[in-house]
Amino acid sequence: MFRPSHESLLVQNAEIDRLELPRIQDETELEALKADGSLLPIRPGDALRIDPRLDPSRRYCRPWTRDFIEDLSQAYYNRFHAQIQVNSAVRTVKVQKKLRRHNRNAAPADGETASSHLAGVTVDLQRRGMSKDQIRWMEHYLFYMKALGLVEPEEERRQWVFHIMVSGHYSEWRETQTIVPIEHPESETPETQVAMGSGSR
Repeated sequence: MFRPSHESLLVQNAEIDRLELPRIQDETELEALKADGSLLPIRPGDALRIDPRLDPSRRYCRPWTRDFIEDLSQAYYNRFHAQIQVNSAVRTVKVQKKLRRHNRNAAPADGETASSHLAGVTVDLQRRGMSKDQIRWMEHYLFYMKALGLVEPEEERRQWVFHIMVSGHYSEWRETQTIVPIEHPESETPETQVAMGSGSR
């Protein structure tokens, strides 16, 4: 449903520019953003786990991205009683350049199509191992959020992840909402359920 494209990368970078966020160059910049609270740790729990291979220093993201992950994972857990796994989150330019050396499909480390991971607004959620129903549910959820201009998702085939850039508008929207989309297998149309934490903080 969400094929990776040049246009999608442009959208992701346009949002980063709108928010005037830096592309994080190295570990020094990364640690400074953690220290001042611009980046928050991703919190594993009953609904969310982190790939153990992900460097602990990069298990961080922007506050609104963390809110999105927690809302999504809770809704997913309520539906399937299963966890969502974070495979990747913030990266530095140095890390992205290294990644590009052995994965030519990785986004560039600079320019108008640079990886949105460099600003801490993006996470990769594991798609491999999900059932058809679970993938369909995720696609419906992301379709709804994309239609509202709150996320820019891609379904990466090589890595089998949902790559999701979360807009800074998510925080504002979240404060006004108490429901998020959820699809039931017996119904062709998405229904809704209460999002844990939505509208309460």
